[in-house]
Amino acid sequence: KMLKRLNTEYIDLLLLHQPVGDYLGAYKDMEKAVAMKKVRSIGLSNFESDRLEEVFDNSMIKPSALQVECHPYWQQQEVKEYLKKYGTVIESWYPIGHGDKGLIEEPIFTELANKYHKTNVQIILRWHLQQGNVVFPKTSNLQHLKDNFEIFDFELTDDEMKEIGKLDHTKRFYNLSQAEQDKRYLAWGPED
Repeated sequence: KMLKRLNTEYIDLLLLHQPVGDYLGAYKDMEKAVAMKKVRSIGLSNFESDRLEEVFDNSMIKPSALQVECHPYWQQQEVKEYLKKYGTVIESWYPIGHGDKGLIEEPIFTELANKYHKTNVQIILRWHLQQGNVVFPKTSNLQHLKDNFEIFDFELTDDEMKEIGKLDHTKRFYNLSQAEQDKRYLAWGPED
């Protein structure tokens, strides 16, 4: 049904959105879609801790991507270390902290923006790339869209990356516990 709606023969990447309901069964169905060549890659979104490990322990095809909140304030280094052995990459949502002014205007980003003749957001996006993160910065502003593509003509130094690393664990913008996620799922119902 999805392929027909999208008018395509296959999907490049299909993500299981949340660890609620029969997520292991849903992931197995996604593995079948890969075997049928309807989907090329599969991954997870918003999975953490034991539920993330449960999928890795019970899957034939390891997730190619894990979409989680990731930005300089919440860098996901522990998760990235866990994913490394599987070749799974972080796909960042909220890559610029949901547009948080405090994050974007951090002195380190202003300093580097001046040095490289870039915007603070371009510095953050470049940091993501050098971290190995996949990013999809959302914008409907044409200038911002253009700016988002102009991050490939410079590189941050190791020392600059370490300075940005010091911001880690400062703030998380979206923080629902697993119990809260389960409660939402039960309120919506499995067919939603």
